This record gives sequence, structure tokens and C-alpha cells, in this order.
Amino acid sequence: MAEAKLSAKDVYTRLREMILNFEIYPGSRVTETELAEYFGVSRTPIRSALQRLEVEGYLTVLPKQGCFIRNLDIEDLRKYYQVRMSLEQLSLQMACTYMSDTALSELAAAWDPARQAERSDDPEEMEARDEAFHLALAEGGGNLVLRNYLADVNRHLRIVRRLGFTMAERIDQTYDDHFRICQSLLRRDIIQAQSLMRDHISHNEQFVKTLTLTQLAIHKKRSIPKARPEA
Repeated sequence: MAEAKLSAKDVYTRLREMILNFEIYPGSRVTETELAEYFGVSRTPIRSALQRLEVEGYLTVLPKQGCFIRNLDIEDLRKYYQVRMSLEQLSLQMACTYMSDTALSELAAAWDPARQAERSDDPEEMEARDEAFHLALAEGGGNLVLRNYLADVNRHLRIVRRLGFTMAERIDQTYDDHFRICQSLLRRDIIQAQSLMRDHISHNEQFVKTLTLTQLAIHKKRSIPKARPEA
């Protein structure tokens, strides 16, 4: 029986996973031709997948040069985390003033450590939930400009933040941190809430940075193989 061809969606999903897992080294160049050979498809689904990945910030397409996987610069990551820290502190201040007890209680319940049996251990889903938590606080404060700036910063950090949720202890810590932040906001204790958020972001930054460097070292010599991967 002939093997089914991969769809553009399949190609996108697999290629995105390869980028996120550092199977393709950051900063490396790939072409439609070698990717088509690797996936055993025509260049059309490859082109579609690359266009989508470019929009999402995973790579850059340069005319007549090829595609370049987004480079990971530890110093750039540090700067984005600095900006994120400031935005999150302002977000908490606004949420503490304007977010209702009902909304905060619902957010706290969603991150109650006692409910972790219901959680997903899928890194992508956890990253999305984590990001949604922080954006919910910004939205709850009523400043959508702040929320949009925070979303933009998160977009630049998404590729590495996801790595943190490959470790069960980081998921446990995230539940605990988020719950405690919500409890502080419910008490309208902005000082404690901001202190908890500073620790939360700082620990996450350091963990992700260490894990990222480890992943990069493991995959540094890897490149797109010439043979098509197994289905």
C-alpha cells in the first residue's frame, strides 16, 4: 500500500516541532528543495508551511537566499524578560485595582494546585495556558494597550518558554505561583503579588535559559537529513 502524502498542515506541524525541539539549529539555513526531499512532498506544502512559520516568527524568508531559522540570542532573551517584568508589574497594579473578586477567584480556581490531577502535561498546551493567565490579568486591569504589548513580548519568548513545560516540576511550580499571585490580588496585597511575580518570572527565565543552552549544545551539530523521516 502506498504511503499517504503529508498535507501542508502535517508538514507545518512537524517542521514547527523540529524548530521548537532544536532539531534544526537556530540560525541555520534551509531551502524548499531540501525540505521537500526530507518530507517526501512537493514544494507547494513546504512553501505554505514556511509562510505560516514566518508569520508566527519561527523563521525568516529572504528572497533568493532561503529560509533562516530564528536565531536564539541569550542577550536578546534577557532584554525581553526585562521588558516583560516591567509590564507584568504594571499589569498586577491595574488588576489589583480594577479586577473583580469573581474574576480573580475564577482565575485562582483554574490554577489551584489541588486540581493538578486535571492538568495537561503537553508542553504546548501548558505554554498557551500560562500565557493566557498573564494576559487575563492584563485584560482584567482594563488596559488593552498594556495587554497587547505583553502579548507581543510573549511572542518573542514563546519558543523558549515552551521548553520549561517539558519538566513536571516546572508545571507544578507554575500552578503554585499562579495560585499564590491570585490569592494575593484577592487580598488586594499588591506588594506581595508583585514580589511573587518577580520571583516567578526570574525563576522561569533562569530555568529556560539553562535548558535552552543545554538543548542547543545537544543539537548543535544536527541538520536536516537527506532521507525522509519515518511516518
